[in-house]
Amino acid sequence: MAKEEPVQDMDVILKYKDAHTRILGEIGKVIVGQTKVIDDVLMALFCDSHILLLGVPGLAKTLLIATLARVLKLNFKRVQFTPDLLPGDITGSEIIEEDATTGRRSFRFIPGPVFTNLLLADEINRTPPKTQAALLQAMQEREVTAGRETIALERPFLVMATQNPLEQEGTYPLPEAQMDRFMFNTFVDYPTNAELEDIVINTTSGTTPTVNAVMDKDEILQIQKMVRRVPIARPVVNYAVRLSAASRPKDAGAPDFVKEYLSWGAGPRAAQYLALGAKAHAVLSGRAHASIEDVRAVAVSVLRHRIALNFNAMAERLDNVTIIEKLLATIPAESK
Repeated sequence: MAKEEPVQDMDVILKYKDAHTRILGEIGKVIVGQTKVIDDVLMALFCDSHILLLGVPGLAKTLLIATLARVLKLNFKRVQFTPDLLPGDITGSEIIEEDATTGRRSFRFIPGPVFTNLLLADEINRTPPKTQAALLQAMQEREVTAGRETIALERPFLVMATQNPLEQEGTYPLPEAQMDRFMFNTFVDYPTNAELEDIVINTTSGTTPTVNAVMDKDEILQIQKMVRRVPIARPVVNYAVRLSAASRPKDAGAPDFVKEYLSWGAGPRAAQYLALGAKAHAVLSGRAHASIEDVRAVAVSVLRHRIALNFNAMAERLDNVTIIEKLLATIPAESK
């Protein structure tokens, strides 16, 4: 394995920290609050990964990604997932085209909305699993297969999917394989009363805020490469591995409450995303190395959708976040 070249230019780190502040400022002209959500979306983008947002309708999830596209000068497309949506409506489809001169017929591929930089899969769990699975290849391999041809997607490529709570009518659970491809699962909560006052004033006035671009796709690709080069010490990696392994009921190091309340826990991707997310969090914080605190900062968003509660947990009305917070309080920073 080739050794990573560490990031040594602190000026570069500080430049991107300043860019992060300006991005928050520009998005803040449109979106009130939700700083944690914005940071998770940015970290997913800078890690070349994807994010799933969970929340009831009307919390500006769609507006957030549309505003981010303008701030980062990226192409943006939105797909409204409905029960009758077909896989070809996402990836594209082949049509028969006739040459007016020769009369010969041939197939021509019409690209779908997945061919963009930022794809908003709005209410992804309102469509059946077959259509949800149309995104799997695009999310993992960054390509789409149409007939016998495989077409690469333009980079950067981020899928931000919004999901309504499963207890709402007309929703389908996402397959575990697709859930695992999302780096983060971030909960979008209601605004505070003070924030809601600002939202009401801003949205009922006659002025439209002007959002300025802060960076472009070339700079984002540079950040993605830089995040990978951020040093992470082996004890930090060890902590990420132990934290994810402790969420598995059959693991020898799993705490008793995990064995009692979980059906299954996080797989290998969890440890990878904990380490990668820690690197991105360090960059956004203006630091040139990832720490255990960075791992802890992203743990809830990384692990939330990678653990499954059993009937015991449901009977006691526990939720995933409670279990993860108990894990963070239980698993020591240093291995014994």
